[in-house]
Amino acid sequence: MGFPWENITGGAFASTLFLAWAQDKWSRWSLLGSFTQLWVVGLMLWVIWALWVFPIFASPLRHLPEPTNNHWLFGQGKRIFAEPSGIPMREWVNEIPNDGLIRYRGLLNQERLLITSPKALAEVLVTNNYAFAKPSQVRWSLGRILGVGVLLAEGEEHKVQRRSLTPAFAFRHVKNLYPVFWQKSREVTQAMTAEFGAQGETDAEVVSWASRATLDIIGVAGLGTDFGAIRDENSLLAKTYSKVFKPSKQAQILAVLGFFVPTRLLSALPVRRNEDINAAANEIRAVCRDLIKEKKANLANKEQPDVDILSVALESGGFSDENLVDQLMTFLAAGHETTASAMTWAIYLLCRYPEVQTRLRKEIRERLPSVDSNVDITSLDIDHMPYLNAVCSEVLRYYSPVPVTVRETVHDTTILGQPVRQGTRIMLVPWATNFDNSLWGPDAEHFDPERWMPSAGGEGADRRAASGGASSNYAFLTFLHGPRSCIGQSFAKAEFACLLAAWIGRFDFALADPALADEKKLDIRGGVTARPAQGMHVKVKVVSGY
Repeated sequence: MGFPWENITGGAFASTLFLAWAQDKWSRWSLLGSFTQLWVVGLMLWVIWALWVFPIFASPLRHLPEPTNNHWLFGQGKRIFAEPSGIPMREWVNEIPNDGLIRYRGLLNQERLLITSPKALAEVLVTNNYAFAKPSQVRWSLGRILGVGVLLAEGEEHKVQRRSLTPAFAFRHVKNLYPVFWQKSREVTQAMTAEFGAQGETDAEVVSWASRATLDIIGVAGLGTDFGAIRDENSLLAKTYSKVFKPSKQAQILAVLGFFVPTRLLSALPVRRNEDINAAANEIRAVCRDLIKEKKANLANKEQPDVDILSVALESGGFSDENLVDQLMTFLAAGHETTASAMTWAIYLLCRYPEVQTRLRKEIRERLPSVDSNVDITSLDIDHMPYLNAVCSEVLRYYSPVPVTVRETVHDTTILGQPVRQGTRIMLVPWATNFDNSLWGPDAEHFDPERWMPSAGGEGADRRAASGGASSNYAFLTFLHGPRSCIGQSFAKAEFACLLAAWIGRFDFALADPALADEKKLDIRGGVTARPAQGMHVKVKVVSGY
């Protein structure tokens, strides 16, 4: 649960009532001293109860399986903050026998409930999903830059927003955007070719290129405007998002403090991170308001509606202008940052597995036009590339852009029949579930696109290609499931496939530092997404003949 400030204030209130009753027996100074003493004693008793007695001896979850070697005060907190998000949980799901629930204790022994089995995931994500909301601290930290759009809305508000936006993200609409994805993929590949040179090998940092490309893609396909980030790395939004998404110690510290300190107080602290977030939010909101104003003017003039998502959302009539601003902020930030993260990890994995990169390049060159031609592609072109789709699915399994998702019970409920109190933190961890041996088999920790390839004929061919051979569709948690699943899943997967195809068709990538082929040597920081703290530095060579 979150830090229960109300218990402290409640104790103080009780002390005040008691002292008011006795005020005729003590002088003013005696009253103040007694109040202070009682408040301190009450606070100490509450701390002992909250930090040790309840989680260890009284919690209804204490009988669930949990990791060993807990610190007396920090539980598993030290390890969780020392390692990349989701890595400790990956070990626990495979080493701690459980029936779908694992309890662990974080900082100050706060309880966390890790959901592991498909049946438990189905309850949390589908059958009882609105009983589990994003914690207020998470909504605050993400909402400052993402807006309170469909990603952060809860309850009835979320249902209404999702229903209004669904037509814009339906595959019948997304398939019309493939030419846009390909045109932007061609543009960034040509720009990279011009910078790297046609001959020889050069060093490059690919996170920046991926972010600029995906920002332009979401700009054109999502909002009907070209931000020009590919042409100019110093364009307004490119610089803004680069600053707020760059991993930093200060951002991590504020995120941790958010679980203990009221969010209004944190956001008011005069620190650089808050200044950057506030300035970025103002800039992004101004851009979004201008885009909405322009689109509404076009519709008022009876101009032919565009195919971008903003035009479809406006036609639905389900949003006020300010709520639409929040939706656009969500599309811009989450839409481009997650795919940029996927591209970063795809290049890293293809550097580690050059044989996969070579095979993928062969399929791309056989089935797609050169990025130097003006020939567009369609959704069918990508659909008919089994190895490209297999590589994309395996990258998204192996390095889910969002490694951990947190929920909080909004009222007393149950999971698999286990009573769960209001305010309990529920952990959904793609970086653990996507590697669960009981769901994926003993090779879950190996990067293997073959698991997504259709088998040689037979009834299970299509099912294997769709599930990666996992025993349940809940084994793949990258986009979550149910009403709170990623509404832009088909958009993101199509964009990812087009961009990766363009890059691998033209370039050969290798790690600038071969030692980083050992994943344990990577410094991975979590923010909105997980990414290498120092960027992804590679050696790039233009491959001739395409």
